[in-house]
Amino acid sequence: MNATSLPDAFRRDPHAAPGPDSVWFVFDRHRLILTAQQALPTGPAAPFPVTDTSGLGSLDGRTMFTAALDGDLPDGYVSVPVRAAFGTLGDTLMGVAGYASQILDFHRTHRYCGRCATPMQDSAHERSRLCPNCGLTAYPRVAPVAMVLITRGHGPDTELLLARGPNFPPGMYSAIAGFVEPSETLEAAAHREIAEELGVTVTDLHYAFSQPWPFPHSLMIGFTARYGSGEIIPQPGEIEDARFFPVTALPTLPPRFSIARALIDQAAQQALNP
Repeated sequence: MNATSLPDAFRRDPHAAPGPDSVWFVFDRHRLILTAQQALPTGPAAPFPVTDTSGLGSLDGRTMFTAALDGDLPDGYVSVPVRAAFGTLGDTLMGVAGYASQILDFHRTHRYCGRCATPMQDSAHERSRLCPNCGLTAYPRVAPVAMVLITRGHGPDTELLLARGPNFPPGMYSAIAGFVEPSETLEAAAHREIAEELGVTVTDLHYAFSQPWPFPHSLMIGFTARYGSGEIIPQPGEIEDARFFPVTALPTLPPRFSIARALIDQAAQQALNP
């Protein structure tokens, strides 16, 4: 299972009923609240005041909920960035945590109708928000992102074209990525982002795999491509540096749970173990 996707056994249910051992994904702004033992709160209700409670569904017979902390962080609990919970909760619960953060964000950003400003209501039969005045229906937002790992050369001589943005940790490089624009195909977005951010062209663009990325609501669509032509010219303000790296001497890379790292690791393995 992908570390940021819902487990196959999870059953979505926005109208789930609390039980004695329900699991609570409670957020203090964008930080996940855990017990002092690094576990999720459980019980028929959250053990401290919350707001914006929403049912998520069930897993292994336990219902799960998301909510926002109402007030200060209580004693006996800690709050951590959602990404910091990787390795603590495990892939199964992390997949639900990502879903929980997106559902809570959906409720926070859809309190009022975007057409007539009337307070929105939850749908009775699906995951959506309805306007009782004008009938507008809003669904949780998913923003697609095309990510491309560009290679050249073959076997042990393979090189990867990696770049770093201004806000990357020191020394870290990754694959190229950009949001898909309205009325644009995934393939067109991939070619456009490469041209805009690097000034080069690619050939043999192929879909690899995808990953939900709940920071806050993206879907990463991973591609591989071969370098075609052009001189690397980083886009000012977007790309701080970009260059080809031999697969035998790669720089600091994104964390292993990310799709960028999966693309890079796969390319390196294929190059060194043909």
